Amino acid sequence: MSNLFWLTEAQMARLRPFFPKSHGRPRVDDLRVLSGIIFINRNGLRWCDAPREYGPAKTLYNRWKRWSDNGVFARIMVGLAAKDTDPKTIMIDATYLKAHRTACSLPCEKGGRGRQIGRTKGGMNTKLHAVTDAKGRPIRFFMSAGQVSDYTGAAALLDSLPQADWFLADRGYDADWFRKALQDRGIKACIPGRTSRKKTVKYDKRRYRRRNRIEIMFGRLKDWRRVATRYDRCPETYLSAIALTATVLFWL
Repeated sequence: MSNLFWLTEAQMARLRPFFPKSHGRPRVDDLRVLSGIIFINRNGLRWCDAPREYGPAKTLYNRWKRWSDNGVFARIMVGLAAKDTDPKTIMIDATYLKAHRTACSLPCEKGGRGRQIGRTKGGMNTKLHAVTDAKGRPIRFFMSAGQVSDYTGAAALLDSLPQADWFLADRGYDADWFRKALQDRGIKACIPGRTSRKKTVKYDKRRYRRRNRIEIMFGRLKDWRRVATRYDRCPETYLSAIALTATVLFWL
């Protein structure tokens, strides 16, 4: 077998329960096609640049697009994470992802949800909000336009948070409503207070230092070129690239 094939049979066995059922003609070899999809996302290539060992580029792209639209890659990441999450401590943070001009070109369809791309001081960006477990492995993602505040991402992810003992976040998430929401869920907040607060907020500084693991996670995600730079116009497709990257790096 070529060394271009990324996944082992043991890893494929963990993934297969999440694959859609095949109807009619059998699907082209899943190992070969998924390895090609991973190769393209890892190196930020065009689909037509995929090595011939992966088969026709059209087959790779069609599988990628169809499964992205159906949310298959997101379900794989969430499903694998649910089986192996360290529930004692969870963390939240956000990072900017540069949007290439090809992702910003052409107007959105009228009445559509938008592409989740916004203008910031650094140019056109997408913001990725993430929740990780105590080991810095991602368990939930939320994507927004670059100028959207961290509060918005926190509010969107709040209902899907797993039960945990501690919640770590930087002072960008210091808000009374957010602390109250965590308290109502039985989660203790470890969040520094904003400098504008009149009353100092106490927090566990030793525990807070573990928050660097989520920063390391973002760095590893950005090692994959199709994540570090957004080329996809469709937000569902781009989020699938992020979910696939997180699955390969942290959950297989």
